[in-house]
Amino acid sequence: MAKIPMYQQTVAAIYRDLQTSEQGLTDAQAQERLAQHGRNALNQQKTTSMLQKFIAQFKDFMIIVLLVAALIAGLTGEVVDAVIILIVVVLNAIFGVFQEAKAEEAISALKEMSAPNATVQRDGQILTVKSDELVVGDIVLLEAGDIIPADLRLIDVASLKVEESALTGESVPVEKTAGTLEAADLAIGDRTDRTNMAFMNSNVTYGRATGVVIATGMQTEVGRIAGMIEAADETTTPLQANLTQLGKSLTILILVIAAIVFGMGMWRQAESLIDMLLTAISLAVAAIPEGLPAIVTITLALGTQRMAKRHAIVRKLPAVETLGSTDIIASDKTGTLTQNKMTVEKVYENLDLLDAHSVDFDQENRLAQVMILSNDAKITPDGLAGDPTETALVQYQLDRQYPVERVLADRPRVAEIPFDSERKLMSTVHPLADGRYLIAVKGAPDELLKRVTRVSLNGEINPFSAAQRTMVLNTNHDMATQALRVLAFAYRIVDEVPTEMTSTNVENDLILAGMVGMIDPERPEVAQAVADAKSAGIRPLMITGDHRDTAAAIATRLGIIDKGETDAVITGAELDDMDDDTFAKKVGDYAVYARVAPEHKVRIVNAWQKHGKVVAMTGDGVNDAPALKAADIGIGMGITGTEVSKGASDMVLADDNFSTIVVAVEEGRKVFANIQKAIQYLLSANLGEVLTLFMMTMLGWQILAPVHILWINLVTDTLPAIALGVEPMEKNIMQQKPRGRQSNFFSGGVFGGIVYQGLLEGAITLGVYWIAITYPVHQATQLAHADALTMAFATLGLIQLFHAFNSKSIHGSIFTVGLFKNKFFNWAIVIAFALLAMTILVPGLNSMFHVAHLDGFQWGIVLLASFLMIVIVEIVKFFQRRVLK
Repeated sequence: MAKIPMYQQTVAAIYRDLQTSEQGLTDAQAQERLAQHGRNALNQQKTTSMLQKFIAQFKDFMIIVLLVAALIAGLTGEVVDAVIILIVVVLNAIFGVFQEAKAEEAISALKEMSAPNATVQRDGQILTVKSDELVVGDIVLLEAGDIIPADLRLIDVASLKVEESALTGESVPVEKTAGTLEAADLAIGDRTDRTNMAFMNSNVTYGRATGVVIATGMQTEVGRIAGMIEAADETTTPLQANLTQLGKSLTILILVIAAIVFGMGMWRQAESLIDMLLTAISLAVAAIPEGLPAIVTITLALGTQRMAKRHAIVRKLPAVETLGSTDIIASDKTGTLTQNKMTVEKVYENLDLLDAHSVDFDQENRLAQVMILSNDAKITPDGLAGDPTETALVQYQLDRQYPVERVLADRPRVAEIPFDSERKLMSTVHPLADGRYLIAVKGAPDELLKRVTRVSLNGEINPFSAAQRTMVLNTNHDMATQALRVLAFAYRIVDEVPTEMTSTNVENDLILAGMVGMIDPERPEVAQAVADAKSAGIRPLMITGDHRDTAAAIATRLGIIDKGETDAVITGAELDDMDDDTFAKKVGDYAVYARVAPEHKVRIVNAWQKHGKVVAMTGDGVNDAPALKAADIGIGMGITGTEVSKGASDMVLADDNFSTIVVAVEEGRKVFANIQKAIQYLLSANLGEVLTLFMMTMLGWQILAPVHILWINLVTDTLPAIALGVEPMEKNIMQQKPRGRQSNFFSGGVFGGIVYQGLLEGAITLGVYWIAITYPVHQATQLAHADALTMAFATLGLIQLFHAFNSKSIHGSIFTVGLFKNKFFNWAIVIAFALLAMTILVPGLNSMFHVAHLDGFQWGIVLLASFLMIVIVEIVKFFQRRVLK
């Protein structure tokens, strides 16, 4: 037989089941239960040491390939190259460790403190104990301002309101009761559900209560969600997948080519076994873009620094690039798209609906007085304290320079009927200057209008007609459909304080003063951020615990859906009626998800991922954490975010500014574009080297020595390639469609560019060598083989430096992307050219590198042939742009 939920049980039954009483547990019982069930705390995430983080950096396939290459190079005597590769690999690991450690420090600084203490009743005595020492059966006392320390079944309530947005996504505080509920299988997300329960980490905004602890630690609702996070699988970012795929493909290709070169060389018997083995190994080492991990790491690290200046803290480097490939941003509403604070937006006075900012009240205005007087908000040195709805009313008047404190001082409260959820009204009594008393009433329009007989119109009191009542009710309905929370205000003036403060005696024959419409407003920058995301081909989704109409209204105001696009809105209950396959087929129909639970959010993320979409999830609540971890990139909120949500995120927004996400997407796209440029440059250059050696071997020509290939590879694969990783952002990058999960570094014409540019580099180099050994190009003197080999060496190096200018844009002309805008790139080319030239020009070095001096005419041929690379590639890109149009 299924156990009856606590919210369906009577208080007596709960006491019996939990073996406690209204006097609370004894100290001995509490200590016994603490020893048996453990502390009231969530499981801590496993932390890794610096050494573990460092070792983890070497699990990448590309890094493993480089380590093998370094080992082979060292064993065959190429110690310098082996050392260089190891330095690159170690620096890459240090970058990764540094970034993760730095992010963890920032996250720790942002973590919110949980309630350190709780007020309990034990042995009939009121005590203060540490929250983590609470046990099931403890009687906990709550009052306004408290953080609820465990899951409680409420047993006594006095006007209690609890703000549960961190758990449910609902921005408006929930009114709580102590009575037994009859309905079964109630969800947390509905405000009408589980009203006799209070959940760990939610906040008491109003009233007081007593509750009995029914769950602690990982057994609470928050703990259940934390368990879902632990069970979620880590996702592989597109960058990580691309680099792994690239590493595997290159390794196979390089091994095949190296084997062919070695085999052909031995077959032709042009070189000795040792020489051909060294040549094959140097070719393999040269073909591996060992600079790539450093380029990727540096590019990502610089991207994270730029983002940190814009208040986005990246916990793992690949998260930067992942944002650039994002197709879907699934965003929590409360506190992310909205400000998570109630604000007065509409004022209904004199039977006329006005924008709140256009209304000015004088001190004697009855509507303004009732808003202030029938209100329990407190003005403190730290700001307003109390229920968000009531503080919004006071803040509205303060913003309009209304003398709130003077009115409160002149008209002190002398009697009241507190608000309760049954009659949905609150009334207070205040003295007037003429000796009479003002009864100020506020509440739900439907209930308050039942007690209204007159209306205030421009200072005159008139009977409240049936037509006017209908007009007011219609206005109330219209505001409600716009996601506004509507409160009505009324008053009456009496000669003396009523002897019996009852609703029947006090709340009748009222004069309608007006109504106000309040909302948790959208952040002012979000609408533009949504528009920018859409123009970038990214689809924004809103996921919230709010009601369907409220969610639809906010989404319309933000531009997530069009006005009247109700079919794009779906509730958690409707989602429950679909199986995963059906939902996956229809997921594209929905942009707004209302009344959802944590499990729904994970389903939404998974459904889009089944379509091959890269999904980013933003959120700040505990309920967001499972989806944050399931998403390709989870984006947490640093200020309002819970510790659980920040721990599940790949990136944390320190300022909780949604528009920062668009900046991050832009940065991510720039990062990918620059890595792609570097890859095209590196692989086309390496292909040129491989082709040159392969064809020289096939033709029986004197081939470039291993030292030539390794030096060219060292000079051109480092500084120029890294400089491409920090290229300025190209224009219109945010008007391009997302790459998506299926794209890779070879997409967008990059693979074709690598192939034809590599072939072109090899062909030009071979052409220079052929000219040098075939034609007398220097006054009846045929160039010696040493000169020809030197010209081929110089051409192969210089052509790559010229090609670096082509690589500043995949398709754009170098004349439109800023030829000398990147200062680091300019210096990289100068240094690389100097390193290459000095092997030929500096006496002693040329003999070490087995090259000869070249005269001016020979250098002219080398430079002209190398410059041809820019000319030919620019012509090809010109026709590519014409085709792309």
